[in-house]
Amino acid sequence: MAISIPNRTVVFDYGEVISRSPSKDDTDAVLAISGCEAEPFWAAYWANRDGLDQGTISIPEYWALVAAELGVSWRASRVHELWVADFRSWWSAEPGTVDLIEELHDGGTRLAILSNAGFDFSSGFRRSPMGSFFERVFVSAEMDAIKPDPAIYSEVARELGIELGEMIFIDNKSVNTDAAAELGVTTHHFTGVEHLDAFLRSLQA
Repeated sequence: MAISIPNRTVVFDYGEVISRSPSKDDTDAVLAISGCEAEPFWAAYWANRDGLDQGTISIPEYWALVAAELGVSWRASRVHELWVADFRSWWSAEPGTVDLIEELHDGGTRLAILSNAGFDFSSGFRRSPMGSFFERVFVSAEMDAIKPDPAIYSEVARELGIELGEMIFIDNKSVNTDAAAELGVTTHHFTGVEHLDAFLRSLQA
């Protein structure tokens, strides 16, 4: 069934909204390559992620920062293995969300992606099968800003040629939806496909 929400643009986060969370097999693979204990590794992994997502550090620089915090040294081959395993872990699909995106597209609803992600994700977002549903793809690394910075939502609205009040924003992190809501954006904190389905259908014409 098509979902038509006229005069509004629905902007989707990618990670853990369109994609599923990395599986245990995926995260175990990354951890095994690192050769580190789980707790300190993941603490260092996330502590340095903003720079990668904002595009202010490169992929080798990111992994060098992680290694420095862990007190280890990885050769270039190991860094490449880490990047491949980590990158792969984020490429999954939540079928129910993708189906809703297809229904929105079929209903003529304008669609975009806004994701905190590095430069390496941009091609996949745009060239994957799901990419054909989106009018625009906004990747934080290309914007020199990351959610929940209010500037990133304003830039998206400006680029789409809409007012912030015409935007519907969906994200799995409440800090991001809260920041957008303060600007007058209609938001939905994603906790599952069933609730998202009900939310979108409640906005239909």
